[in-house]
Amino acid sequence: MQTTLVIFMILSAVATLGVLARGIVIMARGKDITGERSNRMMSLRVALQALAILFIVILFLINRPG
Repeated sequence: MQTTLVIFMILSAVATLGVLARGIVIMARGKDITGERSNRMMSLRVALQALAILFIVILFLINRPG
């Protein structure tokens, strides 16, 4: 169970990093005039960060002594 949570946590962190990089590239190109794609990438990044934090909290709760 713990190994699975650690793997999910790492995957969600890597996915967050990928979405962050993609969002930076979109902003750097300057072709997104309305900012719609940038906002979509930011929302996805926040969701993936929340997922990674959720896995960390669950892992801490499982490993709590007592």
